[in-house]
Amino acid sequence: MRKAIPLLPLVALLSGCLDIPQADAPRRQTVRQSTTAFSPRPQLRQCLAQLGAQQANFMPLADQYFGSGCSNIGTVRLASLQSDVATLGLSNLGPVTCTMANGFAAWARFGVDRAAQQIMGSRLSRIETFGSYNCRNVAGTNKRSGHATANAIDIAAFVLEDGRRISVLDDWSGGTAAERRFLRVVHASACKRFGTTLGPDYNEAHRNHFHLEADGKDFCG
Repeated sequence: MRKAIPLLPLVALLSGCLDIPQADAPRRQTVRQSTTAFSPRPQLRQCLAQLGAQQANFMPLADQYFGSGCSNIGTVRLASLQSDVATLGLSNLGPVTCTMANGFAAWARFGVDRAAQQIMGSRLSRIETFGSYNCRNVAGTNKRSGHATANAIDIAAFVLEDGRRISVLDDWSGGTAAERRFLRVVHASACKRFGTTLGPDYNEAHRNHFHLEADGKDFCG
């Protein structure tokens, strides 16, 4: 059962206009091919085509197995994403599964950029992350993290076109009213798109980031 999270009234007011994909005129896709031989499986080919249709700039990566439950299978390296009107920069992001990349691209455009425009009065320019792939366990357990298979991304902050930087650490509780609302709206939007979404209200380990994971679950914390 999805864990309930409190949302400010503005979330309800914006629910009719945020995070709703709309059809766009076709644009030239920017997809860079790997320099090594690459023959993706049919399911992966479909995923890559969907990612290209979102105007993401990416490079497919060869599968890698590192042992001990850690791997990069069906991954891409994202260089940038696309909003309604502009290119969105990314920082500190390593390999990520194609499935995770597709959800991330849609969330950045429909969930984050539109919320930034409507709540903060400025569009999104860049998403700062703490990375994706990391061969490690879930903190305090013997279970491998979604990061161990490049199927999770940790979101640290959002930079707007007007230069403002909204960070999870500083602004979830300590930001202006608008910044706090913005972070809660984009967190709620992530809960709709990813299997597991964790933030500062979940536990102390997530006080400085949103953990987004495409694991097929249904947990929002």
